Amino acid sequence: MPYYLNQTVEICGVHRKLNNSRALRISAAAAEEFAKRGFAGARIERIAAAARVNKQLLFYYFHSKRGLFQTVLKRGVGELEVALAAIPSGSGRPLQRLQEVLAALFEFLERHPQLVSLISHAERLDAAPFAAPIRRLVVLLAEGQGLGLVRDDLDPHVAAAQALVLMLGYLRLEPIIAASAPPLAADEPALRERWRRAAVDLVVNGVRAPGV
Repeated sequence: MPYYLNQTVEICGVHRKLNNSRALRISAAAAEEFAKRGFAGARIERIAAAARVNKQLLFYYFHSKRGLFQTVLKRGVGELEVALAAIPSGSGRPLQRLQEVLAALFEFLERHPQLVSLISHAERLDAAPFAAPIRRLVVLLAEGQGLGLVRDDLDPHVAAAQALVLMLGYLRLEPIIAASAPPLAADEPALRERWRRAAVDLVVNGVRAPGV
């Protein structure tokens, strides 16, 4: 089921009234419109028509165009958090868990290209969509530093943000990246999987303490 049709009540703070059928139709139409045209290019009239509601109902539920965008984004990021929280913590060491979280993050974003597009259009006032995933990575990196497994000179917040950019940026720019390097374009069908593995390895090995 697409992330924006998830009917879980109170997912990531989304109010109960936004999970009825009409509000969900609006969310689905808005996700498509915002992902395709960005916030500035999206039109409330098109969203309302696609959702088969009038504009007044849209404003009743979401108050404004910005409120609608933020709600749609919050739903997607909420489902991302649910997916990351479902990764068994087990007894794995921080670097192993970091590897698992990064792989799961990439795979989720790969399955939800609309969310990738929505995040790329987000602004500072849109509730910091990647705050929770960054915190999750920061905790793992800090835990690794405490155990001597992660470099002491590393800033966990910078490293976590860089890891996200490696994945989100690739998924947003995949055609351009493939077209810019002939060896990559020649292997384009398998490029995404190669990138995922290489990006995860780059981050994990880049943060690893010497001798670990």
